[in-house]
Amino acid sequence: MKARIAIIEDNNFLIKSVKEKLSFFEGISISFTANNGVECMDKLGRDNRTDLILMDIEMPKMNGIEATALAKQKYPQIKIIILTVFDNDDNIFKAIQSGASGYLLKDTAPQALYDAIIQTLEGGAAMTPSIALKTLNLLRSPLPLHNDEEEDETIKLTSRETEVLEQLSTGLPYTAIAENLCVSPSTVRRHTENIYHKLQVHSKTEAIALAKKKRLI
Repeated sequence: MKARIAIIEDNNFLIKSVKEKLSFFEGISISFTANNGVECMDKLGRDNRTDLILMDIEMPKMNGIEATALAKQKYPQIKIIILTVFDNDDNIFKAIQSGASGYLLKDTAPQALYDAIIQTLEGGAAMTPSIALKTLNLLRSPLPLHNDEEEDETIKLTSRETEVLEQLSTGLPYTAIAENLCVSPSTVRRHTENIYHKLQVHSKTEAIALAKKKRLI
C-alpha cells in the first residue's frame, strides 16, 4: 500500500519540485497539496486519509509550526516532517515542541527525502545531519532567556534587511518584493531568514510586530 503524502508549501514551484523528487518512488502517492496552514487544515477536515505531511514553516494565514501543532492535536496519527530553508535554533525548537517528527532542509536529495519519509512512518525521527547536530546542542544548552534591554542592544538589521522587512509589512509576496528591490526571490528569502534569526521569531507576523515594537521599521 502506498504512503499518502501531503505537501504544504506557499511556493507552487517548490511543490512541483518536491512532487518530482517523490515521483521516483512507487511507494509514494500525493494525497493533496496546500499553500498555507489554513488550507491544509481545511483539506484534512474534508479527508484526513494522509499518512505524512511535508510542512513548510514560512507561509501566509497560518505558518507551518502553528499548523503542525493544530494538525497533531486533531489528527495525532498523521506524521509531520518540517521541510524548510530555515535552520535556526528557535525554529527547530518550536517545530519539535509543536509535534513534528522530523526536520529536513529543502535541498534534501530525492533518495534521502524518501528514506526520511519511510523512517518517520516506521516511528523514527528523520533530520538533516546539520539539524540533528543543532538539536543535540539545544538539548545540551537550552535557548537563553533575554530581557528587552538585552534584545534592544543586540538586534542590528542591515539596511537591506530593513527594506525587506518594510516591504513584508505591506503584505507583498516575495516575488513582488524581489522586483521592487531588483533582486531575486531567493535573495529575499535569505534576507527574511536572517531577519527571523536576528529577531528570534518564526513567522512574518511576529517579525513585523517585534520590529514595530522595537522601532526597527
